[in-house]
Amino acid sequence: MTRPHAPPTPEEIKEKKDLEDALEEGLEETFPGSDPVNVTQPAPSRGDGHVKRFK
Repeated sequence: MTRPHAPPTPEEIKEKKDLEDALEEGLEETFPGSDPVNVTQPAPSRGDGHVKRFK
């Protein structure tokens, strides 16, 4: 028998809402645009060694 999933914690709910709000803000600020907005930044590639990235 499988166990039911636990409901999300308040922290998980807040994190999801914050990410959704950030995505929505990005969409609003870049509209109209041809590329979708990405909330996360990809990991640096080997060629990015000289580029300083902000976190």
